[in-house]
Formats: sequence, structure tokens, C-alpha cells
Amino acid sequence: MKAFVAGATGRTGIEIVKQLHAQGIEVMALVRSRTKATPLLPEGVEVIVGDILNPRSWEDHLKNCDVLFCATGATPSWDFTQPYKVDYEGTKLLVDRAKSQGLRRFILISSLCVSQFFHPLNLFWLVLFWKQQAEKYIQASGLTYTIVRPGGLLSEDNSDRIVLQKADTLFEGRIPRTKVAEIAIAALDHDSTNNQIIEAVATPDAPEQPWAERFAAISS
Repeated sequence: MKAFVAGATGRTGIEIVKQLHAQGIEVMALVRSRTKATPLLPEGVEVIVGDILNPRSWEDHLKNCDVLFCATGATPSWDFTQPYKVDYEGTKLLVDRAKSQGLRRFILISSLCVSQFFHPLNLFWLVLFWKQQAEKYIQASGLTYTIVRPGGLLSEDNSDRIVLQKADTLFEGRIPRTKVAEIAIAALDHDSTNNQIIEAVATPDAPEQPWAERFAAISS
């Protein structure tokens, strides 16, 4: 298997790349700066320097890939177009090129509460709204997809256990980025995650369950 990771130097993207690499999966990492990427990503990962909004800089590298992980996201700024361009237009470009190249899976890291238009995070230039539009585009694309909607993201891992639920059933909670990466990668081995939206948080009192049981509950 060969994986293409967009947003590979973002804090969640780094975790996805590290865990894929640790599992022996070949990784192509799309980054905007090789200088930034080199100290952050494991040795042996193929680094592709490009701009998500400029497909010519990366689309040829999808040809031999099996799965695309999209972990991109607009960063807070005064540019009100960033969520539209990165979270929506950028994701659309990835979806279109993944489809044309025949990739078998598309894994999108989205966000909890994207369906709540009046959520406070939409004060940041409608970031959740544009994430939801990207989700809808994937759902209509014909690609086999899995959408992971994590709660508030934590940079440090902890001993809390993962809680997975169906779309629009979790509205608060937090989860380490390492666990978000675990969910996204584990989904590859379970057909029950095909064309599903998975909401995820982590709590100390959640039961320990195998991935198969967790994912089956989402798809039932």
C-alpha cells in the first residue's frame, strides 16, 4: 500500500505520516516547505513540495498511490478566504484528482459540529461551514471515503480511550491528535468504515473495544 498525505506538516498530518511509516506503509507527504518538513517527518518518507491549490505541483504523484489522507486545514489569519480556499477548494481539488487517478480510498480529517452553522468556530470565517461543504462534495464524488470528525484536538497523547459515534451525535469533547491518526489509519482495514462519517472524542471511562466492534457500531 502507498499513501499520499496532504497537510503532512500540520500537527495532525505529522501524526498520520509517523504512524503510517511506523507500520511499514510507503508515504508520500505533500508539504509547502521542504525545510520545514525535513526535521518533522521520519526519514524515508518521500516529500513532495507543492501547493494544494496548484494541482500541477502534486497530481502526478498520485498515480501510484492507493489512499489519500487529507489533513489540511486553514490556520487563523485575517484572510477571510482561507477556510474557503483550503478547507473547501483545496479538498475539492484533492477529491477530483484522487478520482481521476483511481485511488481506492479517501480519508478526510474534518471536525466535530460542522453541521452547526451558529457554532462559535464559524466566527473564524465560516471554517466549519466550508468543512461541511467539502464533506458533501466527497459524498457526491463516487469515491470510497471515510470522514473522521474529531473533537477539540490535543497535541499531547493521554491514556483516555476512544469514543466513536455516528454523524451529528457528538457535540463536545476532546481527543489527542495521535488518536485521530490511529482512527484514520485503522479505518483502512475495515470495510464497515466505507462511506461513513465517524465522530470521535476520548474519555477516561470509555470501554476498551476492538476496532471491528467500534466501527461496526458506526455503520449499523
